[in-house]
Amino acid sequence: MYDFVTGPLAWLAFSVFLVGVIARVVLYIRGLDWKLDRVTYTVNVSYGVKGAIRSILQWIFPFGTHSWRSYPFMTVLVFAFHIGILFTPIFLIAHNLIMWERWGIRLWTLPEPAADFLTLTMMTCAVFLVLRRIALSEVRILTTGYDYLVLTIAVAPFFTGYMAHLQVADYRFWLILHILSGEVMLVAIPFTKLSHFVGFFLSRAQIGMDYGIKRGGMKNKGLAW
Repeated sequence: MYDFVTGPLAWLAFSVFLVGVIARVVLYIRGLDWKLDRVTYTVNVSYGVKGAIRSILQWIFPFGTHSWRSYPFMTVLVFAFHIGILFTPIFLIAHNLIMWERWGIRLWTLPEPAADFLTLTMMTCAVFLVLRRIALSEVRILTTGYDYLVLTIAVAPFFTGYMAHLQVADYRFWLILHILSGEVMLVAIPFTKLSHFVGFFLSRAQIGMDYGIKRGGMKNKGLAW
């Protein structure tokens, strides 16, 4: 079972993830309306690029926008959750050992206490995100079972991996479940809200270019919009 989930099934999951993400990017760009969204981008490239970079940088750092500053607790929660979900699997010692053995790739690694802290922080933030959806009526009314399912898919690899790390009960059981849940998350990314890890950059770049060119960025520069 272990050889299967770390072999053919892993390659299948990575293939679906890679092809799916590329398809997402292509479909997003092709889905833009040329007349409304891109008519001036090919002419005023410098203004568009500046606007895109400014938009991404303002949103990618905590408290970089008015929205982040208006909800400080939520901002800390969201950033702590995403830092854990992004950095832990990439820089985990165990994952890097596997990459070194399989492909000869070695990255900087997190100390175990730091990896444990990020994992626990991420899972704690996930609990608060669920409580927020339950407690706040304006969020609860927009929440469906799909939202809880997506959050469960995102958290499952971390929970099962932490259980395996602690060697709770049957280590091999938790290890295989950890690998399977990670592969489920990879496959789910292109088809669910988890795709926002790439969609965020696409949408922020588009909005930034829009504001950088058409909504004030080129004010008094001869643009009629």
